[in-house]
Amino acid sequence: MPKPATPSSSKSPGDDRNLVRVDENYVAPSFEDRVRLIWEKNSTAVTTVLVAILLAIAAKGGWEYLSAQKEQDVERAYDAATNSTQLKTFVAAHPDHPLAGAAQLRIADEAYAEGRFADAIAPYEQAAAVLKTGPLASRARLGLAMAKLQGGREADGEAALKALASNPDEVKAFRAEAAYHLASAAAANGKPEDVKTYSEQLLQIDATSPWAQRVMQLRAITGGAPAANVSPQPTTQAPLIKLPTPGK
Repeated sequence: MPKPATPSSSKSPGDDRNLVRVDENYVAPSFEDRVRLIWEKNSTAVTTVLVAILLAIAAKGGWEYLSAQKEQDVERAYDAATNSTQLKTFVAAHPDHPLAGAAQLRIADEAYAEGRFADAIAPYEQAAAVLKTGPLASRARLGLAMAKLQGGREADGEAALKALASNPDEVKAFRAEAAYHLASAAAANGKPEDVKTYSEQLLQIDATSPWAQRVMQLRAITGGAPAANVSPQPTTQAPLIKLPTPGK
């Protein structure tokens, strides 16, 4: 019985029946053509993204412009405030602005200069709370300590002066002045050893400070002199350091 023929493989080596014949006239698309095809397919999405970016840039620029205008308005309002009533109005309108701290400092300084020490305490506290750090903040804390000291709250005032004089984060000039006022109060209370302690602290803070010469004179006077011969020296408040106004 004859054997059935073994079926041959449906695809013999070299069989090219499944290959696609390439037209000899076919030309591959150029780079420009590929870019055009991509653009035609994605132009809507790309345009949407570009418009969104442009709108975001415009919005940011507009916000920055409005913020700058608002800041200029605040600065002009601060410059226009020339008395305590106007300064209080400015503070009420801009309570958290740094210039509100400067305004509170001016209000407090005015009350202190007029001998209204109790009235100066609150605005000094508010100025220090708004300003927090820097020269004006140190000035506010010094004024607060002295207002308490001169206003009959000696213990609170001396504690505040000690904290100020001992804090290296405070401005050196105001630390030195605080140490001097501590020495002056000690002299008035007949405590020459405390005068010596505070004078040495002042020299450690800044031996070139104008307060250094004054404290050494005070120390010489109190070297055994009775307290009746020494009177406390009132604070010499430095002129208010006005915050700079752009363009001036």
